[in-house]
Amino acid sequence: MTAATTFTAACVQMRAGRDVAANLASVSALVSEAAAAGADFVMTPEMTSLLETKSEKLFANTCEEQDDATLAALRQLAAAKKIWLLIGSLPVKLSATKLANRSFLVAPDGGITARYDKIHMFDVDLAGGESYRESKNFEPGREAVIADLPWGRLGMTVCYDLRFPHLYRALAQAGADFLTVPAAFTRQTGAAHWHALLKARAIETGCYVFAPAQGGKHECGRETYGHSLIVAPWGEVAAEAAHDEPGVLLAEIDTARIAEARARVPSLGHDREFALPVVKSVRQAS
Repeated sequence: MTAATTFTAACVQMRAGRDVAANLASVSALVSEAAAAGADFVMTPEMTSLLETKSEKLFANTCEEQDDATLAALRQLAAAKKIWLLIGSLPVKLSATKLANRSFLVAPDGGITARYDKIHMFDVDLAGGESYRESKNFEPGREAVIADLPWGRLGMTVCYDLRFPHLYRALAQAGADFLTVPAAFTRQTGAAHWHALLKARAIETGCYVFAPAQGGKHECGRETYGHSLIVAPWGEVAAEAAHDEPGVLLAEIDTARIAEARARVPSLGHDREFALPVVKSVRQAS
């Protein structure tokens, strides 16, 4: 059987808060809206169930994967709507002191096809006093993940991973046709780099890039950029949310464009080995 070459993708944009039940109600309504609009593959942002900056509140509202009510409910929703669903990420308890920032790919029967734990931790100090230490609460993942969809292969990443192009190149060279970047980009870094980085990852790999995002001022005080984005393999924007409000973004995906882009610039097959740089000392004048 030949795989279908076109499908409808949807990115859900959210403004998650501190109430897990309220976040679930919000995302369920948006996923249902996307399915009603004809989406075959729906994606939600990073931290779909809870966006919290206080460690004690974060751990108090997080549980192990098998007990996660949001995961269970969204699996049921995917089965009811007969859609593929990427749950951008959920905080999943690993121990009393560490969580995983875990992305889930759910099949139309509600089964979990793949899991990916965010590898790169957002530990940065920004201008204006913004400071983040994701590694304080989260254990970084150690494995890149690819999963099969009916239309090709998906490489799974999360948010800050976007700044590490070697991960995306490895995914593409391992067979990925699509890349997911569910995110909660800060307003400051998003305004500066969000579009440029997503376009670059698409151009470098010849993949479609799907980036469902959190947007707006959250209950915990954090501000995220929004502007969920779908980028085609040649780097052009296929669809964009032009704001930070919750909503649904849809685009028709033509997988033939992946091969076309890679044929025009076949750089994925042009890697060459090279010696790492060595610092050359300035020669002293005699």
